[in-house]
Amino acid sequence: MTKNVIMNEENKNMKTEDINGYIRKHSELSYDELAFKTGLSSNAIRHRFRSMKLPYRVKVYADITDEIADDLQTREDKFQKHDINKKYSKLLERIKQVETERDAVKSLAESLESFEIKATASLHSEATAVVLASDWHIEEKVVGEKVNFKNVHNLSIAEKRAHEFFVNTVKLLNKEQKYIPINTLILALLGDFISGNIHDELLANCELAPVAAMIRVQNWINSGIKYILANTDVNLVIPCHVGNHPRITKKIHISNEQGNNLEYYMYHVLANAFKNEKRITWLIAESYHSYVTVYDKVLRFHHGHALKYGGGIGGLTVPENKAIAQWNKTIWADIDCHGHFHTQFDGGNFIANGSNIGFNTFAITIKAGFEKPKQTFFLIDKKRGKTVVVPIHYSV
Repeated sequence: MTKNVIMNEENKNMKTEDINGYIRKHSELSYDELAFKTGLSSNAIRHRFRSMKLPYRVKVYADITDEIADDLQTREDKFQKHDINKKYSKLLERIKQVETERDAVKSLAESLESFEIKATASLHSEATAVVLASDWHIEEKVVGEKVNFKNVHNLSIAEKRAHEFFVNTVKLLNKEQKYIPINTLILALLGDFISGNIHDELLANCELAPVAAMIRVQNWINSGIKYILANTDVNLVIPCHVGNHPRITKKIHISNEQGNNLEYYMYHVLANAFKNEKRITWLIAESYHSYVTVYDKVLRFHHGHALKYGGGIGGLTVPENKAIAQWNKTIWADIDCHGHFHTQFDGGNFIANGSNIGFNTFAITIKAGFEKPKQTFFLIDKKRGKTVVVPIHYSV
C-alpha cells in the first residue's frame, strides 16, 4: 500500500476536531484531496469548509470551469467537423453535377448533325381568295372631340383608304400566290359605302348628299376593280349587297329593300361598265342572302343588319350563331360573311368585317370596342377550308 492510502486508512478513525484541524491546516488542498486524506466525501469536506467559514475554494471552481471549457471546445470542434463534412459533401455533389453537365454539352456538340430542308414545290392544292369591303361611310365626318380623339374621318381620308384597300388587296394576293395557286378572287361588296340621310343628324354631319356620295364611291370602286385586273391574273367574282344606310326610305322595306337602295343602282352601273370583261362574274343579290360555292364550302354573304345585337354578354357570337342555325335550316352555309358592326372578328363559321370609317359615335352606341379602320382578306383552301385570315390596314 502507498503512503497516501495508509494515511487514508489511519484518518478514518480521526475525530471531528482532528479532521477540522487537518482541514484548516491543509485548506489549500482540493475537496477531493482532503476527502481522500480524511476518509470523508467531497460534499462533506465542502460542508465543513462552510461551517468553519474557511475561504471560498476558487481553485476547485476554476478546475471545473477549465473542464467545462474543455468540454465546450470539444463540442465546438465536433460541430465544426460536422459542418465541414456537410459542406464537403455538398461540394462533391456540385462537382459531380458540373461534370455531368459538361459531359452532356460535350456529347451534344459531338452529335450535332445537319440535314437539308427543301422547300416543297407545291402543296398539291389550290385556293380562292376572298376580300370583304363594307362600311366605308365615305362622306360621314368623324370629329376627334366626339370620340375622345380615337379617330378622325373625312372625304380626303376616305379616298386614301379606298385607294389603299385595293392596293393592299393586290399585295396580299400576290404574296399568297407565291405559295399556292390562286385563280379566283371573290371581291364581296357588302354595303354601307355611304352613310346617306337615314338619320337627321347625318344631314349636318355628312360632307356630300347621298347621290353625290354614291357617285364618288362608285368611281373609286370602278378604279379599284380596274387596278386588280391590271395587276393580277385572277378572275373576279363580285357578290353585291346593299347596306341599311343608303336606302331612300325612312324604314327598310323588307319586301323590296334592294329597289329602294342607292347601292343596288350603283352595282348595276358598275356591272354594266364591265359587261365585256370576261374575267368578272357579277352576283347582285336580289334577296338578303347570296351564296357562293367554293370547292366543297358554301359561303353566305349579307350586309349584317338582319342580325340583332345590342352589346350583350358573349358579344356578336351568341346572336350570330342563333341566326346561322335558323338560316341553315333553309340553305346550309359553312361560312357567313358580313359587315355592319364595324368590328372585325373571325368566329370560325362566320367572319364579321371591320369598317373603313373606323371608330365613330355609332360604335359607341352599340357598345363596340375601339378598333382601327380595317377590312378582311382570307383564303379558302381546296383541302383545308378557311385559312390565312388577315386584316387590311391603312396608313391614315
